[in-house]
Amino acid sequence: MRQEKILICYNEPVGIYENYSGKSAGKEIEDSSDPGLMAQVSEMRKILQQRFLQVETLSFSRDFAKALRRILQLVPDIILNFVEALDGDTNFEGHIAGAFEILDIEFTGNRSLTLGNCLNKLKTKQILRSLAVRSPKYLLARLNSKLEEGSLKLKFPLILKLNKEDASIGISEDSVVNDFPSLQRHLAFLFANYRQDVLIEECLPGREISAAILGDRVLPLSEISFANLPAHLPKVVTYEAKWSLQSDYCLGTVPVCPADLDEPLRLLIEKTALAAFNAMDCRDYARVDFRLSQRNIPFVIDVNPNPDLSPDAGFIRSASRAGLSYEDVLFMLVEFALQRSSASGRSIAERRKHLETYLQELKS
Repeated sequence: MRQEKILICYNEPVGIYENYSGKSAGKEIEDSSDPGLMAQVSEMRKILQQRFLQVETLSFSRDFAKALRRILQLVPDIILNFVEALDGDTNFEGHIAGAFEILDIEFTGNRSLTLGNCLNKLKTKQILRSLAVRSPKYLLARLNSKLEEGSLKLKFPLILKLNKEDASIGISEDSVVNDFPSLQRHLAFLFANYRQDVLIEECLPGREISAAILGDRVLPLSEISFANLPAHLPKVVTYEAKWSLQSDYCLGTVPVCPADLDEPLRLLIEKTALAAFNAMDCRDYARVDFRLSQRNIPFVIDVNPNPDLSPDAGFIRSASRAGLSYEDVLFMLVEFALQRSSASGRSIAERRKHLETYLQELKS
């Protein structure tokens, strides 16, 4: 058994919105976005205990000082970072990674700057386009701003997305608009319910493809098939598609992996995915989502660092098609972090002394 001490950090699931689905009318959906979180963390711990003698878990809430004290008491060699929010606020995701960086504890997944940039859809757009990575044309509507129809230089249909949310929060069939009055109505709804800026983006008509990246390897590409989606619903991945298991969207959006693509298109998507991964300074793992244009040109619509690693999630599905088990993925992420820790040149004893000094200062 290996002696390195592993700490699994995760966030307690807490809601902050009355409406997560982005639907402006109708009953609220049955939401399964946080099912079995504790069971999943417990399973991860059991898997890691097959190789590591010491594996602990720690949940994060708004009481950050409590979590910090616990980290300093445990003195982990690396952290498996699955913290996505504090009290439901995703803006703190990057802050937690930043705290690990300040403490000089190596952790899995993406760094604080990458997490912050990828959460901000405007920032992601700016970085990608500055480095010639294709992304659909867009406009940012600042909170409570007024749009003038004559100043809108985008082609309908358009899709409206919350600028600083992930997991498709706020995305519904209402998010796709085909005329300016519909745009104004839904924009007003999003402003009122979510109190943040909204990204308005051209909604491309082609296929939706995802590229899961592990280390420097693009795993088999996955496609969302809309073939079973009722004809009146826009062909997009909504909040319901991900989290409302009996909804038309969940039943009508079927993942196909590997995606049926000709070789030149597959290679182009993989190349573009790696370009986006590197542009956003990702590391360890991420998922890059695409929409194809009418001419089958791939455009990046999202870069998702630290994507969901649930056993039934898309990332693990792609990994399995590459011959990697759920356990393989976890151990690979741990190994990435251990290698970085070893390469830093600081011994375990030095790291522990560093953290013990922090703990004494916190007590004084």
